Amino acid sequence: MINLVADSAITLWFDRVGPLHGWAIATAVVVSACCAIVGTLLVVRQMSLLGDAISHAVLPGLVVAVLCGAQPGGVGVLLGATVAAMTTVWSTRFLFRHAGLWEDASVGVAFTTLFAAGVLLITVSGSRVDLDPGCVLYGILELVPFDTVSVYGWDLPRAFVSALSVLVLIIFGVWCTWRWQIFTAFDTDAAKAAGIPVGGVTCGLLIGVSLATVTGFVAVGAILVVAMLVVPAAAAERLVHRLHHAVWLAVLFAAVGAVGGYLLAWRFSTSAAGMMAVVLGVEYLVAILIAPDDGVAARLVSKLVYLWRVQIEDRLASLWRAEESKQLVQEGGFAGLINRWLCVRGKLRKEENVFVLTPQGRMHAELIVRSHRLWETWLGKHVDLPVDHLHPPAEWIEHHLGEQVRKRIEDELGNKDIDPHGSMIPKEKR
Repeated sequence: MINLVADSAITLWFDRVGPLHGWAIATAVVVSACCAIVGTLLVVRQMSLLGDAISHAVLPGLVVAVLCGAQPGGVGVLLGATVAAMTTVWSTRFLFRHAGLWEDASVGVAFTTLFAAGVLLITVSGSRVDLDPGCVLYGILELVPFDTVSVYGWDLPRAFVSALSVLVLIIFGVWCTWRWQIFTAFDTDAAKAAGIPVGGVTCGLLIGVSLATVTGFVAVGAILVVAMLVVPAAAAERLVHRLHHAVWLAVLFAAVGAVGGYLLAWRFSTSAAGMMAVVLGVEYLVAILIAPDDGVAARLVSKLVYLWRVQIEDRLASLWRAEESKQLVQEGGFAGLINRWLCVRGKLRKEENVFVLTPQGRMHAELIVRSHRLWETWLGKHVDLPVDHLHPPAEWIEHHLGEQVRKRIEDELGNKDIDPHGSMIPKEKR
């Protein structure tokens, strides 16, 4: 039954989308997976700009390979692009170490020069090169299904076969060097001290980047392949903290971006590569919003929780001071809401239309007032401020002083019982 449903779904997909669109989408998914895997390692090692450089600088190697008779998407093109990528890396290191340039400036000089050289080669070569500058920049994903190669009697798109081969090679390379990649990514100096061939690991990674970049040329071109390299990995890094989780999540984001971007481009008759990059950008924005630790939503919730805690503690302190001075506290409004919440938490109780502190609430309130008055006393001793200027800074810090800090202040002040205003400093109940 399950197989029948699956077969029906696949049949419906191909009837609706069509085999040509299906191959284009499959190629985009495989290409984006290649870029996401190596891109995650680039992002973790803070080498994203070098990935940008490689994605542009492989162009002259690609053009030279085609001029020498290599088939676009073939082994010769991959080899030429890899040589160009390694030339970019060597040029960047040379300019950084021997020409006195900053590393980012050396990357910019190297990749712009090589990319411009590639564009000039395309322009000068004319009809001898089956490459269009527009396709180099934006890709020709929609035409991928028309360039096929026979594989065991099946006519498969050449770009799909090439991308799938590169994906298998990248997965195998990352699997074989995974421990080295982790060690090198997070502590290069320690990896060198442990005898790990850091240079070889980095070189292997950059070769993988160049291979993924060349496969991405057909799908999204030299410009937007940077989005596939960086954006899924950057989004995954915001959501998870383990590298292998980030790799899997980046691949998922990349695949969703490829499928969603292509379908949206088909729906609105626009550039597939551009729409895929836009979808990836939206995914990153969502990751920024929902990131569990430092996302916008998490920070907003943390801020609201902090403000609510301050209101609660200020309310408890004001009720304690009211009891101390035997005064009445105004009720109603937001204070009434806080009072009802404190009643639910067992820190207040209502007696004859008046809220009074429970033993638990009084203990909490005394800690807050104690922190406030200890800090006022410490400021009065060490800071040249008028007495009436001590309250505002103490009102803020009272919410952040822990037991250890209070103990240190108390020891330094010599167990003083009175603050600068002449008020009693409550003792800490244990």
